[in-house]
Amino acid sequence: MFFDKRFDGEYNRLMVWEEMRSEFFEDLSEEMVGHLLEDLYPWEVLKILKSLLHDTIEQLPRIVPIKRPLAEPLFLTEEGEVFPVVELEESEGVFYYRGRPLKGALLHAGVVLMGRKIYFGPGVIVEPYALIEEPCYFSDNSQIRHASYVRGAVYTGKGAVIGHTTEVKNSLFLSGSKAAHFAYVGDSILGRGVNLGAGTKLANLKFLKKDITLEIGGNRVNTGLKKLGAILGDKVQTGCNAVLQPGTLLGKGSLVYPGKTPSSGYYPPRSKIKG
Repeated sequence: MFFDKRFDGEYNRLMVWEEMRSEFFEDLSEEMVGHLLEDLYPWEVLKILKSLLHDTIEQLPRIVPIKRPLAEPLFLTEEGEVFPVVELEESEGVFYYRGRPLKGALLHAGVVLMGRKIYFGPGVIVEPYALIEEPCYFSDNSQIRHASYVRGAVYTGKGAVIGHTTEVKNSLFLSGSKAAHFAYVGDSILGRGVNLGAGTKLANLKFLKKDITLEIGGNRVNTGLKKLGAILGDKVQTGCNAVLQPGTLLGKGSLVYPGKTPSSGYYPPRSKIKG
């Protein structure tokens, strides 16, 4: 187990994470962030996420309104074209402009974009009254559902879901991860195929507002972050109304039962938290 190793020194740090990574993630072939999670502790990735996205993402076209609700649905193509949906024809989920099939993202009326450093991949759907602050990167087929609040520095992998009235800030959703109903996800990383039950909260700030520290193998590791939520390995699931305390690390395949509040710290893969 990686807990038996010391954390001092660059060599030991890399050796520790090489083992730690396999306890959380199996496939890190993610756009933009996969290589970072291979080489850095997850909390270190969260420290640089905002600047990474801001420096990488291109500006949305000037024709796209910002800081006010969209008056009509818009379709944004991969090539940077912007079409009012009323000008398009739709058949079996595919949009056409004068017979030409389009590949892009659909933004419904009522969506509010706070800034232009936002990327929407093909197949992305943003439902009415979602509010999105820059910078954000939404990979192919992600869904940003009705009345969600995305507070900047957010990455979603392919097919991820940020759900109805869900709030997310400074977090990664790897491919296929979902927070579909009434969730709060702060300063957290969700591995592939994670599913948060309705009302799950990933708390990220201690009452005393001190740095988040982790107990690992008898060593206390200071993350250098006052805000750190949860690191959830692939296919972790939480039941409805689960609350995870700041600095909770769940190995892949773990389960948190409905209404439970696990203590901060590390849990090995396939843990079942019932109490």
